[in-house]
Amino acid sequence: MDFIFVALGGGLGACLRYAISLIPIHGEFPALTLLTNVFGAIAIGFIAGIFAESGSSSTNLVLFFKTGVCGGFTTFSTFSLEAYHLFEKSKYAAGTAYVALSIVLCLAGVWCGGCLAKMIKG
Repeated sequence: MDFIFVALGGGLGACLRYAISLIPIHGEFPALTLLTNVFGAIAIGFIAGIFAESGSSSTNLVLFFKTGVCGGFTTFSTFSLEAYHLFEKSKYAAGTAYVALSIVLCLAGVWCGGCLAKMIKG
């Protein structure tokens, strides 16, 4: 049953992300992606704060909103929440490492994926 809540929320989040991508904007700067990531970070912070003290009765709502909607909208929101929690717990080295490694390794991953695609295409 948990998967249904995640899937429904994920579908909604993906639709919201797509709707934002339809906003006409000019220039090369990825402003809409930045806007999506900022909105997602605000949303997941709000959701985490609202449900922080809730019991198991809100598990389905958390799965729907936090994992589903925010996950479908942008995984950057989850990254931001996890980094924030590390810093909030004064785990500065772990937080800094997580942020730095996420950025460097994910950029490297995009590059490697592109290289692999070029190799396969010939």
